[in-house]
Amino acid sequence: MDNGFFKNIEKKTGVNMKDVFELANSLQHANFKDEKTVRNVIKKVSRLANKPVSRDLEDQIVKTIINDGSKLDFNTISNMINKK
Repeated sequence: MDNGFFKNIEKKTGVNMKDVFELANSLQHANFKDEKTVRNVIKKVSRLANKPVSRDLEDQIVKTIINDGSKLDFNTISNMINKK
């Protein structure tokens, strides 16, 4: 992919692609059965998406991920945050 493609995404979303790639790299070997890890991931995604997450929603997301972490990806977390 060329740099222009990523620049267009950054302009449309307001999200720095470097931050997205860093997050994606950090998720590759994360333990999604560990509550602390999951909460940290939720906070990172929330910050990156500029969408605050209430404690209740965070608890709900944590419960969902820990119970079914094998189906977790960035889109799953993002969709949960956007449904609030």
